Amino acid sequence: MRKMTYYIGTTLDGFIAGPDDEVDFFPLSEEFTRFMATDFGDALPTHVRRAMGVDETPNARFDTIVMGRRTYDPALALGVTNPYAHLRTVVFSRTLMPADPDVEVTAADPVARVRELKAEDSPHDVYLAGGGALAGLLLDEIDRVVVKKYPVVAGSGIPAFVTGFRPTSFALEQVATFDNGCAVLSYARP
Repeated sequence: MRKMTYYIGTTLDGFIAGPDDEVDFFPLSEEFTRFMATDFGDALPTHVRRAMGVDETPNARFDTIVMGRRTYDPALALGVTNPYAHLRTVVFSRTLMPADPDVEVTAADPVARVRELKAEDSPHDVYLAGGGALAGLLLDEIDRVVVKKYPVVAGSGIPAFVTGFRPTSFALEQVATFDNGCAVLSYARP
């Protein structure tokens, strides 16, 4: 059975975006951008992969991405109907109409659909892109959490997990630090 990884950037106080979905305050650097392109290139949107010259690189980690509508909406606002064309894209929404035949928009139960995806025979894993409400709903299905922890306090915004009080343990596997002050922490279910 393949695994699902929640790969997400957060502030020091645990927000994945500002109150109005802002993410432009996360500091980047050349070193950190290289890391994202080489170690997590599959998780970059297709247009970013193209701009970085890694769009022809075969997927190493993921072949499927799942996300909520709010994570998908910024691409739609720009007229991009399939922001992750190099991955099979599944968007959970009860109201959105499909805009691209290569994007699965579903009102299905996210837990049941993710279990189906994880049960598929594939050498690649499933990438959970967000948002926080979907991550909270799928918490029991998340096998690995990779947090890009940025040296910023936002004060408010969209939390990484929206769920009731439910302490869930993960084991730290790896830490990498970068010149922009970001630490990437990789955790797995014990």
